Amino acid sequence: MNEINKTKKILIVEDEQILGEIIRDKLSSEGYQIFLARDGEEGIAKMKELKPDLVFLDIIMPKKNGLEVLEDAQKDDTLKNIPVVVISNSGQRSEIERAVGLGVRDYIIKAQFSPDDILEKVRKYLNQEYKETISKPGKIEPSLKNIKILLAEDDEFLLSLLAQRIEKEGYRILSATNGKQVLKIFEENTPDLVLLDIVMPEMNGIEVLKNIRSQEKYKDTIIIIFSNLGQEHEVEEAKKAGADDFLVKVNFTIKEVVEKICNLLKQKGKI
Repeated sequence: MNEINKTKKILIVEDEQILGEIIRDKLSSEGYQIFLARDGEEGIAKMKELKPDLVFLDIIMPKKNGLEVLEDAQKDDTLKNIPVVVISNSGQRSEIERAVGLGVRDYIIKAQFSPDDILEKVRKYLNQEYKETISKPGKIEPSLKNIKILLAEDDEFLLSLLAQRIEKEGYRILSATNGKQVLKIFEENTPDLVLLDIVMPEMNGIEVLKNIRSQEKYKDTIIIIFSNLGQEHEVEEAKKAGADDFLVKVNFTIKEVVEKICNLLKQKGKI
């Protein structure tokens, strides 16, 4: 066990008791000092008392929600620079933008949560070796900046998370929240790879996929279906329509999605 971990204090502000305990147990096993708060009022009080090194914060909570906690923290010079990772299923675009404006460093979606995701965030924001690595210039390969990835997803919270994470790899990000927007983007700025949801407004992902594959000029674009659907007949239909891969959302962390994207780009000779 890393002795340095024992000096690090992590506060979990989460009203779902089981989830809070899962996170606590995972991080305690790594040697970190873990503290729990069950609502926003208790959360901001413990932030002031403990001055933690990292906070995991739910958005929807009793007494004071996560955004209100962030607002209070930003008014306090002793708290405003503490890294905060939101862990929530909530997230309209306006809410995401507000959270980022209030200093949130990262997000975890509860529906795709795993204890290893939590540990990865802790190492990212507390480990000095990581900080030194990302502070060095020239880590993003120049060639990646020319790779355009289109995220076609009507869940704006998930869209924001995916965009934030994939952009860190150095790729250019395009986004669409309905099927017709996807086709319009193809006409104006053909992407190298598309992460395509099936259930979207105006035109579903399978219809979009068939439309794209019907045009010879788009034959080299990599298309990954990324959906909560995943029955055998749905996967088969997508692959017959020309999908390069099919990922069921609940089975993949965002990190694994990024790895899949990178692997397919390499396989197709785009990077």
